[in-house]
Amino acid sequence: MLPPRQGPGGQHLLLLLVLLLPSLPPTRAPVPPGPAAALLQALGLRDAPQGAPRLRPVPPVMWRLFRRRDPQETRSGSRRMSPGVTLQPCHVEELGVAGNIVRHIPDRGAPTRASDPASAVGHCPEWTVVFDLSAVESAERPSRARLELRFAAAAAPEGGWELSVSQAGQGMGAGPGPVLLRQLVPALGPPVRAELLGTAWARNASWPRSLRLALALRPRTPAACARLAEASLLLVTLDPRLCHPLARPRRDAEPVLGGGPGGACRARRLYVSFREVGWHRWVIAPRGFLANYCQGQCALPVTLSGSGGPPALNHAVLRALMHATAPGAADLPCCVPARLSPISVLFFDNSDNVVLRQYEDMVVDECGCR
Repeated sequence: MLPPRQGPGGQHLLLLLVLLLPSLPPTRAPVPPGPAAALLQALGLRDAPQGAPRLRPVPPVMWRLFRRRDPQETRSGSRRMSPGVTLQPCHVEELGVAGNIVRHIPDRGAPTRASDPASAVGHCPEWTVVFDLSAVESAERPSRARLELRFAAAAAPEGGWELSVSQAGQGMGAGPGPVLLRQLVPALGPPVRAELLGTAWARNASWPRSLRLALALRPRTPAACARLAEASLLLVTLDPRLCHPLARPRRDAEPVLGGGPGGACRARRLYVSFREVGWHRWVIAPRGFLANYCQGQCALPVTLSGSGGPPALNHAVLRALMHATAPGAADLPCCVPARLSPISVLFFDNSDNVVLRQYEDMVVDECGCR
């Protein structure tokens, strides 16, 4: 399933951007040819989400993680990071775990769940929650699976509540399985969080297509029952195929506006708009990013100076020298990316999950002669 056809401007941007992106080893059937499909493959997506997603608010935790992870956000205005502070690659600092993909997965069982019946004191209902995990790739390694629950209650009982989580039965009328975890809940004002990794499934187990859990919240002393208002799963995974070593801190120098092929080898400005390539309906943020590209001459004396960027390789200097003395003996070095940096993208997937994903080597920061 391919995304809709793009206009000529969007095709040109896609073709240029694909040349800058690293190729990802395929784990599925070969992607059909075309710039849009190649870009999706480089982004680690099987296909572009089709149609407009259901309108639902983006969870605040996803906004916070995006604004902290996105380099172009942290460099601007009040979000500028302190000098010398760099984010670790493939690590979610706010959650304290390794990872480069964060998903906020809503409960799919809520629409079919009947309203909680009036229950006698001490006989509170149980709820079944369902989370769709079909979008998780087999290569991803889980580092956090946090269940987040919001309850509505008239008053907190003395001693608080006890939350129990069990594996839900699969068939009609099937009861819950053994209890996976029990947790004391002092109050229901803030969201109730419970870590499922290591309890709902083992860390090294294969991904289930869906996760069905049975929940029960009972007061520790006689009191009115609470009502489950919302359930979600915050899932953090690490895809090692998209993880690169820590790069040097980003330079403050900005790329120049594109021009002719003349001049020194350096980064030229190229802004990619997600609206222009037709992805604005499912990409939440950013609206676009500076991909940039390399252009310029690598002849002497430019090659020796490094053009304000990283110094040219000795091999490039020798090639430029050989070309100057005997043009037919060697070609000039090429102006290519010498350092790239990542971007973070917040988007809706085909299951209407909110996904935060970090993509390495998406922005050309410096160019050099190679």
